[in-house]
Amino acid sequence: MQPTPLPPVTEIVTIADRPDLAPVVADWIWHQWDSRYGHPLSHTLDGIRESTSRRGPQQTFVLLVDGIPVGTSSLVAHDLDERPRLSPWLAGVFVAPEWRRRGHVIPLIQAVEAATIAASVPTLWLHTEHAKRIYAKAGWQELEVVERKGRAAVTLMRRDLLPGM
Repeated sequence: MQPTPLPPVTEIVTIADRPDLAPVVADWIWHQWDSRYGHPLSHTLDGIRESTSRRGPQQTFVLLVDGIPVGTSSLVAHDLDERPRLSPWLAGVFVAPEWRRRGHVIPLIQAVEAATIAASVPTLWLHTEHAKRIYAKAGWQELEVVERKGRAAVTLMRRDLLPGM
């Protein structure tokens, strides 16, 4: 009889706790978004390395499966130039292509939501070009489509995390 394989061990760590993961995360973010807008990889890496707050923005989370980094998400102060007064933001949600469609995005979203609650911030914001259905399933509310100069339009969404605040 074959032994039953153990389920994968998943955990979420922060860049503050695992700075060695910053180059992996920066590479993902740069290839997915920042390279399109002319940002050098070094700029993206510096931003990730500085994302080490223990409470509130700037925090970056990394999902590990059996010790392998498979995805990331961040809590940032600002993420949409067209809406400078809104803060904080869920940003940089990314799952490596070979790890997609396995439910990994939800824990990454929840990590940022939990960090927002821990900072006693009632509302969290995000913008997305293509993933509004995923966020809606996770409880996010679609507000509007924001037209951007020289960039694709995005859907602005919010999540109220601390009712009554």
